[in-house]
Amino acid sequence: MLFSHRKGLKQTIKLSQTDGMDDELRNRLWNCLDIFYWRRYRPKDPYGYPHTQESNLGQMFTRYWHLYFKKPLDTLDDHFPSALREIREYFFRCHWNEVYDFIEFSLTVAPESLSEGFTEFANGVLEQESSAYRFVEDQIVQITSPFEIQAVEGAITGSKHGAASEHLRQALEHLSDRKNPDFRNSIKESISAVESICRSITGDSSATLGKALTQLERDTKLHPALKQSFSALYGYTNDADGIRHAMIDAPSVGYVDAKYMLVACSAFVSYMIGKDAKTK
Repeated sequence: MLFSHRKGLKQTIKLSQTDGMDDELRNRLWNCLDIFYWRRYRPKDPYGYPHTQESNLGQMFTRYWHLYFKKPLDTLDDHFPSALREIREYFFRCHWNEVYDFIEFSLTVAPESLSEGFTEFANGVLEQESSAYRFVEDQIVQITSPFEIQAVEGAITGSKHGAASEHLRQALEHLSDRKNPDFRNSIKESISAVESICRSITGDSSATLGKALTQLERDTKLHPALKQSFSALYGYTNDADGIRHAMIDAPSVGYVDAKYMLVACSAFVSYMIGKDAKTK
């Protein structure tokens, strides 16, 4: 801790940055791009003119113009420092959510060889600057706890049960849309992941959750208390009693509900995969 912080002369802890972004966070996110991409620019002819397109970042900048900015490609300056200056001007004047859009997009179009470690580095900056957002895979989402990130990412990437992973991925996409989040469909997809993993492990594609849990209790030695808690937690997933629809259609359903369901369902999926693996 620096002198000013120790003396209480400068604020050390910021409020969580959810609906905005201070200059320090924006500056450091730009530095992430600078460290991983801009400083590693290499023209195809290292002794010639610093071309934009004839370089290791040529495709990246072409996609910025064509897919992100949707500008005519003939307006892309072929002098790399000038093209980068235009990117920089946009980055420091755009709205806070567009900064996240730009970084998220950059990761999808950047050379893979340069991107290794980028999300981990960026997550460190986001955490240190008290941002409410983190990278989970290649998406920036409002999940601040590292345990929540691990639960969701582990369930999505660590499962051989493709349907369950895809449901969780869709739930994450609905939740992470910063302009038009769809909390109800996020909850639906999270619940579907639970049903899917149970059906996959039991081999019964038509099993209800209650029936699947009974079989899982027998086959994977699922503890009765855990079975009971899972049944209670996911009881409204039974279409027959209509609770699922009542819960999803409630006007009060929001981010907190959808986030809780995504994290809880991801943890359930990972837990059942682990239990299933031990029995084989």
